[in-house]
Amino acid sequence: MKKTILLVEDSKVQKLALERTLFKAGYLVLLAGDGEEALSLARESVPDLVLLDLLLPGVGGEEVLYALKRDANTEQIPVIVVSHLPPTTFANLKAAGAAAYFHKLRFLEDDEGEAAFLDMVDRVLRESEGPTEAGKQMALGARRP
Repeated sequence: MKKTILLVEDSKVQKLALERTLFKAGYLVLLAGDGEEALSLARESVPDLVLLDLLLPGVGGEEVLYALKRDANTEQIPVIVVSHLPPTTFANLKAAGAAAYFHKLRFLEDDEGEAAFLDMVDRVLRESEGPTEAGKQMALGARRP
């Protein structure tokens, strides 16, 4: 089953580039151009992952992150901050519940940036799934006398 990613980005150019990359990688992509739309879509569709720009019109990205993490229906959704802002701001966002940070310029630099972006998306999705069924069975077996 395809994983669903909510992409929250107000720049049409960056939204298109990220959407195409995610689509080619096999993801179903939902799009939001501002914070209010992002919160509405996240609550309606409960995606597997949110890619969140910080500088958004209206409700900003930080506010979206806080709102998602305070809502019982969306708190478990991992959020990757995708921004031009320096990564030094990520410490506060991580404390608020962000799973990772990716600098937008790195994505646009070259194919390596795109590959690193997809690797991060895949890693965060895997980590959010918890232990695999095989891992669960091994853990159960380890507890048996």
